[in-house]
Amino acid sequence: MRLKTPATALKQSLKSRHMTMIALGGSIGTGLFLASGSAISSSGPGGAILAYAAVGLMVYFLMTSLGEMATYMPDSGSFSTYGTRFVSPAFGFAVGWNFWYNWAITIAAELSAATVIIKYWFPDSPSFLWSLLFLAIMFALNILSAKGYGESEYWFAIIKIAVVIIFLIVGILMIFGIMGGKPVGFENFNLGGSSFHGGFFAFVGVFMAAGFSFQGTELIGVAAGESENPRQNVPRAIKQVFWRILIFYILAIIVIGFLIPYTNPNLLKTDLNNIGVSPFTLVFQKAGLAFAASVMNAVILSSVLSAGNSGMYASTRVLYAMAKDGLAPKFLSRLNSRGVPVYALLITTAIGMLAFLASLFGDGVVYNWLLNASGMCGFINWLGIAVCHYRFRRAFLAQGHSLDELPYRARWFPFGPIFAFILCIIAILGQNTGAFTGSKIDWYGILVTYVSIPLFLAVWFGYKWKKKTKLTPLEQCDLTTHDPR
Repeated sequence: MRLKTPATALKQSLKSRHMTMIALGGSIGTGLFLASGSAISSSGPGGAILAYAAVGLMVYFLMTSLGEMATYMPDSGSFSTYGTRFVSPAFGFAVGWNFWYNWAITIAAELSAATVIIKYWFPDSPSFLWSLLFLAIMFALNILSAKGYGESEYWFAIIKIAVVIIFLIVGILMIFGIMGGKPVGFENFNLGGSSFHGGFFAFVGVFMAAGFSFQGTELIGVAAGESENPRQNVPRAIKQVFWRILIFYILAIIVIGFLIPYTNPNLLKTDLNNIGVSPFTLVFQKAGLAFAASVMNAVILSSVLSAGNSGMYASTRVLYAMAKDGLAPKFLSRLNSRGVPVYALLITTAIGMLAFLASLFGDGVVYNWLLNASGMCGFINWLGIAVCHYRFRRAFLAQGHSLDELPYRARWFPFGPIFAFILCIIAILGQNTGAFTGSKIDWYGILVTYVSIPLFLAVWFGYKWKKKTKLTPLEQCDLTTHDPR
């Protein structure tokens, strides 16, 4: 029997439709199906719309920044690679490991969520067996090929988009009284004389939640390295994704705000144990669709599995790229015959499973600490994108290049990355304003909220001190690239 020869590089097998759905599906999940209700309850429909619109604008600039770099230099280790080339090797090392840790722990978080959701149908079944089954499904989809991952994400995203579109149609029909009774008017939307509620700190809290809801759009930067034609597919995906996400989120909040008063106690609950409190479920039930809870439970389960699947793909590819660049053990850069970095995948899967097992022992204390440590990693990733793009564009011009050479050019430079950078800083610092506003400072709350910041800085400056690396001068930034086909 002849052994298959390992591939020498990742295979460009992701099509345009895969790229669009990877970015779109990465941002439509429990943040929309569950957290949107809590956001409306906290800040009113007006506050929720404003917060989601502000974060949506920040994400747009981040996506265009990432798009400019990913089309010129498509690389599956985008965060680590761009940080190393355009800022410093130490920054690239820290950003790469931050990204990997964030998504590896996400696998464990999604396994925990999936086992809770499945109890809706099988309340007495063992959680451990379900977690093994879901992990095996994620692993199988990723070990097949990049196309296997892309195809699964395509269909996961289709399910979510279909539910959102149906929800918007049903909701609009209900608002105008065509379905479910009389027209609702502005009574719920302006309850108490205003659509804003809770004041500034409530708005800041919703801003944070909105930031978590949109995380996942940056996966397109990782997928660009395995896209068939990144110079066409990435810009197309960015243009489509931003407007679709904004329309889905903003319209969904408007529909919920019109149909359900923000004082409804069910909106406060984002508990996976009781899917009946999803604002989507509440609207469907109000329309007389009795099967709503079961359908939404299945959709949220698919969203959770989609997030875990994406986490496994993204963290595996970044780990592979870091190994190739000497920032991780070399054996992790080995590929199988289908172009999958199998050892990086195995390590990532094992870490995800070990983190999940930590949730089963000691009342989940270790697991909660792991989750807290990853809490702001997504915002740090976004911060890294803004910094890298700012440095990339300046280095590009400093080395005598013309902007006409860029396959895709981010608009509003340098305003875009600077605006995104400032909002990311606000999001990071404002994560737990409640810890500072009480009669006593909540030091434990501060520790568990902000622990990822000193961890990131320790990795960054530890590598910098050990390797004696410095900020790379703009004239020396490595802008070499290859033809992405």
